[in-house]
Amino acid sequence: MVCKYDFLIIGAGVAGMSYALKVARAKKGSVCLICKTSLDEANTSFAQGGVASVTNLLVDNFDKHIEDTMIAGDYISDRKAVEQVVRNAPEQIRELVNWGVNFDKKDDGTFDLHREGGHSEFRILHHADDTGAEIQRGLMEAVKACPSITVKENHFAVEIITQHHMGVRVTRRSPHIKCYGAYVLNPETEKVDTYLAKVTVMCTGGCGAVYQTTSNPVIATGDGIAMVYRAKGTVQDMEFVQFHPTVLFNPNETHPAYLITEAMRGYGGILKLPNGEEFMQKYDKRLSLAPRDIVARAIDKEMKIHGLDHVCLDVTHKNPAETRRHFPNIYQKCLSIGIDITTDYIPVRPAAHYMCGGIKVDLNGCSSIDRLYALGECSCTGLHGGNRLASNSLIEAVVYADAAARHSLEHVDLYDWNEQVPEWNDEGTMTNEEKVLITQSVKEVGQIMSGYVGIVRSDLRLHRAWDRLDMLYEETERLFKRVKASKDICELRNMINVGYLITRFALERKESRGLHYTIDYPVHAYDHKND
Repeated sequence: MVCKYDFLIIGAGVAGMSYALKVARAKKGSVCLICKTSLDEANTSFAQGGVASVTNLLVDNFDKHIEDTMIAGDYISDRKAVEQVVRNAPEQIRELVNWGVNFDKKDDGTFDLHREGGHSEFRILHHADDTGAEIQRGLMEAVKACPSITVKENHFAVEIITQHHMGVRVTRRSPHIKCYGAYVLNPETEKVDTYLAKVTVMCTGGCGAVYQTTSNPVIATGDGIAMVYRAKGTVQDMEFVQFHPTVLFNPNETHPAYLITEAMRGYGGILKLPNGEEFMQKYDKRLSLAPRDIVARAIDKEMKIHGLDHVCLDVTHKNPAETRRHFPNIYQKCLSIGIDITTDYIPVRPAAHYMCGGIKVDLNGCSSIDRLYALGECSCTGLHGGNRLASNSLIEAVVYADAAARHSLEHVDLYDWNEQVPEWNDEGTMTNEEKVLITQSVKEVGQIMSGYVGIVRSDLRLHRAWDRLDMLYEETERLFKRVKASKDICELRNMINVGYLITRFALERKESRGLHYTIDYPVHAYDHKND
């Protein structure tokens, strides 16, 4: 089957839905939103902390937020991208509110702002401790109320369509690679349909599921990054995987591990060993409010030194009623496994959380492939540099969705559908009955990435990961050519591709910087102050 849309959006988190709403409002064509599962299961829903934006002008300003972002990114962030996000954040917050998103306010009607690690001021807008879910709810209702947006739930994008699919040889040096849409798996027919588009937008989220323990849902398999890389698009900064310092230690939950928001440390939570001893003073003068890379490495080191499977976060010194009011969901979650956070320490450990790299884009969200945009966590805008500042991701998604919407609306009339695109060819393939091969390989990817490409790395570990992933790649590609396309095998291919990219970029960076820490090069290759 062949479908035609002016705007094809792959992914339905905050980036995808806000872009869809913005282009639909312009009434310049048809809009299709491809959703891998249901609308409410995006990575956005799992974001607890909040959205960073300068709103209290009595104490805060853009320059402070810009500098905090540059410091957290180890001064390899793109300053133009940082300025674009920070300066446009307040306007996009107003847009979210207009779409029906609720942020907590004080009695006087002003925003109830939190502070998180790496921020010099209180500037985090939030909705209790489930801000992502609230944003997803508000945007979902707005999308469902918009008749010009077609939502395809439980559909899976297999590949983006380029000249390659029409017999043209495409390499990484080919000029003007063009995207004509995507091949999309329909779960009802189990057929791969052809979706032709004038503009395609990749909003597929992160890739935390390539690790054994992650705060991300199981769907975060790096699909967009892998698809664009296979299409010879440019990716960047893949070595910078952010590990959230504090997920709830619960061996029964690893995908996703339950996140203990950074706002809890901003609220006054203190990291301690299980015996009550504090340890962050050994690592950073900002203590428990140091940026995430520093805190995650400190926890990792303490766990190794003391042979622990977790450390603890202590909020027992805070007012119990206030704690329950600020963090109702965390309170209930911990209570469900026998922990009262008002009287007991919270057992925490780091977990894979956020990809700072991804599909390289410019200030308009344009990728290196013509007619293809990338937004949200799958993109690399340059905002995050070596390490994402807490709560900068959701605001990045909406700011860049706005920039991409403006740019694509200006250009969409210059494009047409490419009627020469062939339909997906699965002739000669068979239904895959060897699902055990796929599930076992998925486990192996997680073990390889967590064991060898984690918080602390070495060339020896990275080369071992490379060799193991190469073997899995060859096995999986042979299987993919034999069987009909399914979500399971496509996700596995994507996970292996992303694992390879993280490993390759990590090997190529001959220094420790930001989130990439290697024992072979424990210091910067050069002084960032001279950049």
